[in-house]
Amino acid sequence: MNYKLPKSERLHAEKEIKELFNEGSSFFLFPFKIQFFVKKEGGDGTPKVLFSVSKKKIKKAVDRNFIKRRMKEAYRLNKGLLTELENPSLVLGLIYVGPVGMEFQEIQAKIILALQRILKVLNSNTIGNE
Repeated sequence: MNYKLPKSERLHAEKEIKELFNEGSSFFLFPFKIQFFVKKEGGDGTPKVLFSVSKKKIKKAVDRNFIKRRMKEAYRLNKGLLTELENPSLVLGLIYVGPVGMEFQEIQAKIILALQRILKVLNSNTIGNE
């Protein structure tokens, strides 16, 4: 298992970000709003992820960056859950909408739940399409 989170696994292209928000599905799992969709064509086989913290909710850049670092670390440690996908061309957006002082363990537990829920949704869609 590769525990790195290189730039190739992070969502940074404006076109892909617009595609995520226009075509993706979403659900809310406090303290996150999760946007996701599976690319039909042109995926390189690795899930791509976007981390976002609302400037409206958390005013200080220091606090926003601290939460993003915690989110990235929690995702990096648990991205192995997404290896169960048949088609791993997943695009994922994790948007933090919670309070400032959440502990790493709480964030990690919620990210694990979110990844498991995404797997459940995607696996039920692939079974329904067959």
